[in-house]
Amino acid sequence: MKMNSTQIERTLEQFEGEVVPENNPVLPRLKQIFGDHTYFLDQTGLNIVEPGETNHKDVRVGVVVNIADWADTGSQSLAPHDPEKTGLVVLF
Repeated sequence: MKMNSTQIERTLEQFEGEVVPENNPVLPRLKQIFGDHTYFLDQTGLNIVEPGETNHKDVRVGVVVNIADWADTGSQSLAPHDPEKTGLVVLF
C-alpha cells in the first residue's frame, strides 16, 4: 500500500521504524521486487503496511507485514522472504 503523509505519520506514531525515503537509490529495486508500497525499516528488517479489516466502518486500519529480515548483525543487507504479518495493527 502506498501511503500518504498523514498515514505515514500515524503509522510512525504506532510503529518504531523509519520510512525508506523516496530518493533512496534502492527504492526502484524494492518496487520491482515487492511492488509500489511505502517501505519501513525497523530492528527486524523491511516492512510494508497492508490495508486491514475492522468491525467499524468508520475506522481504517493497516497491518504491518515483514517482507525481509536483516541478513547480518550490522543491518546492512536484507534477506527477502514470504510476507509475514507481524501482528501489529495501526489506526489511520
